[in-house]
Parts: sequence; C-alpha cells; structure tokens
Amino acid sequence: MSRTLVIKLTAGADEPERANQALTVAATAVASGAQVSLWLTGEAVWFAVPGRAEAFELPHAAPAADLLAAVLAGGQLTVCTQCAKRRNLTEPDLLPNTRIAGAPAFTEEILTENTQAIVY
Repeated sequence: MSRTLVIKLTAGADEPERANQALTVAATAVASGAQVSLWLTGEAVWFAVPGRAEAFELPHAAPAADLLAAVLAGGQLTVCTQCAKRRNLTEPDLLPNTRIAGAPAFTEEILTENTQAIVY
C-alpha cells in the first residue's frame, strides 16, 4: 500500500532550521519512493522563485536548491494562491513545474485516504 506525504512549509529564510527540516524531509521521502506534495506558504513561497533557494544557506545542511530539485523531480511543488498574490507572483515567476493552488486543493490532498500531512 502506497502512502502520500503532504508537507506544508510555513517558514522561509526567516526561520532557516524549520525551513530546512521540511525541505529535507520532503526530499528524503521522494528518495524513499513516497508520493510527496510540498506546499510553500508565507515566506516559504520565495523558495519557488528561481535563484532564491540558491541564496539560502544553513551550516551543516544540504543545499535548499538541491532539496527542491529532488522534490520537483519526483513529487509536486505547490505555492499557496493567496501567498503568491500577496507577493505579486504568478506561475511564470516560479520554478518549472511548480503550481499555484489554494485551500480547496490542499484540503482535498490531506483528506485523501492513506495520506499523512505534516506542517512545519
């Protein structure tokens, strides 16, 4: 039986350890073969803008850009609709294959059978 992991990241460079934990768990889950959906909200949406993850540094942590690339290669990356609008971001502003979606899509994902949701 396959399970899906939905991770919502609510912090960006303003809380680097929390942000890195979510990115690390998401990338590790993808590498383990899990279906992964990573949602970026609040300041975390900036990670989906090209070049922003490369500028993020945290000692003794894997590069955020590499972690995001792993998620994009094997999972789904989503930016919160309202959060994107507040920052004047549209899908063309984001990394390829990143979608913008809102609470209805998030709710549908987390209420699906065999799904585990984690919020950082």
